[in-house]
Amino acid sequence: MKLCIIGIGLLGGSFALGLKETIPDLTVIGVDNNPEHARKALDLKIVEQIMPLEAAVSIADLVALASPVNAIVALLPRVLDLVAPSAVVIDFGSTKELICSAVQHHPKRDQFVAVHPIAGTEYSGPEAAFATLLKEKTMIICEPEKSSPTALTLIKELCHNLEMRVSYMDATSHDLHLAYVSHLSHISSFALGITVLEKEKNEQNIFDMAGSGFSSTVRLAKSSPDMWAPIFTQNGRNISEALRNYIEILQNFKEIIDNQDEKKSYALMQEANEIRRILQGIK
Repeated sequence: MKLCIIGIGLLGGSFALGLKETIPDLTVIGVDNNPEHARKALDLKIVEQIMPLEAAVSIADLVALASPVNAIVALLPRVLDLVAPSAVVIDFGSTKELICSAVQHHPKRDQFVAVHPIAGTEYSGPEAAFATLLKEKTMIICEPEKSSPTALTLIKELCHNLEMRVSYMDATSHDLHLAYVSHLSHISSFALGITVLEKEKNEQNIFDMAGSGFSSTVRLAKSSPDMWAPIFTQNGRNISEALRNYIEILQNFKEIIDNQDEKKSYALMQEANEIRRILQGIK
């Protein structure tokens, strides 16, 4: 089996490494416009070879687009034009509505499976990849009815190999829910990082006084702007609504604190504690 990864970073690299542990005859071909990433991917044995896009896609059994979502929208129709009739194409984009609409009338639409692995870290590049990133995580498949049974079966089998759960969702619902549970979290972290950097000009103070709470909350602010800026653009409508709701809660918190209303502050935090039960249930 020949797997072509377009964009050899955290997700694409981890997908390849995970499958290598379960598919002995897997050959991974990398496509990356960053020469340093390509070299590292070869050195780390994530890929066996680096090839130009046209050559790699034309011989692949499975093509995974793991580049930023703006690049996926531009590349996906071209990739479908190039793939063999028996090949399957997937993408790992954190948005789905625009990506799916880009190929909704493509003659090879049924060879494409729109997926989103709910996994990641704040690190990027091939050196961030590791084989167990996707283990016990959820793979969301969007618009499964538009993919061929053969393509869907292959992706479900690979998810089984990676010990992933599979969930189904339409593209519009996916983008709405991800705005709240993923994209808003990153914006919050970026905003917190900027707030602290603007107030604490002395970097040593940040280092000395930052506890585990700050570190865990601001962790996502280390994420790649190359990846996240296009996500915020593509899912802007949903993210804007999520931000409006979030700002209302923040403003409520501010008013409670300004009024020194400890009873309301306690009640608001107690309400927020409900998230613990939900997340423990998910795990």
